[in-house]
Amino acid sequence: MNRFLRLILSLVVLAVGLALSGCAGAQTALETIQKNRLIKIAIPVDFPPYGFVGTDLQPQGLDIDMANYIGAKLGVKVELVTVSSANRIAYLQTKKADLVISTLGKNAEREKVIDFTAAYSPYFQAIYGAKTLSIKSVDDLKGKTIAATRGALEDQELTKIAPSGTEIKRFEDNNATVSAFVSGQTQLLATGASVASNMIQRNPQLNAEYKLLLKDSPNFIGVAKGEESLRVRVNAIIAEAKKSGDLDKMAQKWLARGAGQLPD
Repeated sequence: MNRFLRLILSLVVLAVGLALSGCAGAQTALETIQKNRLIKIAIPVDFPPYGFVGTDLQPQGLDIDMANYIGAKLGVKVELVTVSSANRIAYLQTKKADLVISTLGKNAEREKVIDFTAAYSPYFQAIYGAKTLSIKSVDDLKGKTIAATRGALEDQELTKIAPSGTEIKRFEDNNATVSAFVSGQTQLLATGASVASNMIQRNPQLNAEYKLLLKDSPNFIGVAKGEESLRVRVNAIIAEAKKSGDLDKMAQKWLARGAGQLPD
């Protein structure tokens, strides 16, 4: 009889254990974040001004500011997880990160494996030049010389809109394009936000600034498939940040332009 009772008790304990294990497994990412008071966010450190290592050897940039902003709004500690372009989605899928904030563009292929929040920041190609040079519209490009990387997106967009009389000097790679502008071979530079940020940071004597937008390619936050409650909560934070102007402030701080009209 005692042996029988012990068997029944063992089966009950096993059943309870399995039930509890099932409940834990069913816990959503948002519930885990709230329970642990911690969110793990994947960020870049090799793509300024969105993410890079500062002189204090700590990550900084627009994506890092956004990660900390979300953590503050959730009321939890942020653990920054360094990723590369190649592994950032894998980190999300294997739960090494709860969110990916790493200049992530949205496309059909990625949407098959992860979900996306609303856009939080612009990534763009633009025209840059000295502050002393007045460029208010496309018409002001007439008679100007502009450096561009041959075949790059900014070259394609510039070719579409440049008025007659604009001289586009094309170079074979970004380094040659930037060097041409820095050395004074051209008056203006057409390039992406990250390249421009590096150029401006390394050459403060040029007094270069953002002039005209060529193309916007906004960044989105990656969320694991099925984590709808977390996605909805982050979307609410982004919506409020748009309304308050906080997204504009972050973009202005790191990109020298506002966030603009970001898609939901």
